[in-house]
This record gives sequence, structure tokens and C-alpha cells, in this order.
Amino acid sequence: MLEFLRRQFRARREAPPGRKLYFAVLAQSRLPAFYGSFAVPDTVPGRFDMVVLHAALVFRRLRAIGGEAQALSDEMFETMTADLDRSMREVGIGDQGVSKRMKLMAGSFYGRAQAYEQALSGTESLDDALRRNLYGTVTVGDDVVMRMADYVRAAADAAGAQSLADLREGHTGFPSTPYRAGTH
Repeated sequence: MLEFLRRQFRARREAPPGRKLYFAVLAQSRLPAFYGSFAVPDTVPGRFDMVVLHAALVFRRLRAIGGEAQALSDEMFETMTADLDRSMREVGIGDQGVSKRMKLMAGSFYGRAQAYEQALSGTESLDDALRRNLYGTVTVGDDVVMRMADYVRAAADAAGAQSLADLREGHTGFPSTPYRAGTH
């Protein structure tokens, strides 16, 4: 009986798989190099765009796995939207404002995710998708865009190699550090 209670308590303390996966995406998107040598604007929209980019790569992998990965995908999406909602409320946005912003953010998410999918599948230029979505409010050099595109391809490949079990544990496979300035 004591062992049963221990297992129940341990299971309650463990984060659900979708939550683990979302917070791994969030941690990756917050790496300082993105807002330094990769010149992503260190603003609320810039940080949102980094979350969208990394989440899109994970959702892409989950779609490729199919079947039972759908539940993990749904759970991660629910966690992401709840976190975004909570973040807006923390900065003082009221119910009506949150609702309007969530609709705008959902549209932005789907549009960006589709652009990255098309770029990674070869039907659109990844450089163009990054310039339009990630760097839409700033001017950056071709070298920065090229390094970010290299990183995105590497991150997509790494995420694409993850098993469903890895993803359930919050292992995205993303490179632990984005490429340094001047390297590829």
C-alpha cells in the first residue's frame, strides 16, 4: 500500500508530457544568443516569434509521427495557450483584451507555422519566411538571416529525429546553443 501511495504522489508531481514539451520549447526560445548575435528583437513580439518558431518545429515532428502523437500535440498547444493567456493577464490585460489578443496571436501562430512548414518542405524560401516573420520589424544583414536559417534547419532536423517517447519527456533535440556569430 505504501508503494502504491508513493507512485501516486510521484505521478502527481511529474509535469504532464505536453507541459514538459512546451516548457522545453520556451527554454530554447529564450536563449540569449537569439537576442544577441542572431538579432531577434528582444521585445514581447520578438520573444513570441521565437516561441512560435520552435513550437512549429515540434508540432511539425508530432504531425510526422501521427496517430498517438496527436494527444501530445493537443496537450502542448493547450499548455502554450494557457501560458500566453496567463502572461497577458500578469501584465494587466483584462478579459476582453486577452480574448482579442489571443485571436490575433492564434492567427499569427498559424500563419508563421505554415510559412516555416512551406520553407522547410522547399516550397518557399526559408530566408524570406524568416525576414518576413522573425525580422519583420528590424533590418538585418544577409549573414544574420543565413545563420538563423542554418540554425532552423539544424533544429528541424534534430527535432525530426526525436521519438514520441523523447518528446513526451520534453526532449526536443534542439541544438543546446545556437551557432555563434560568424560560424555556420
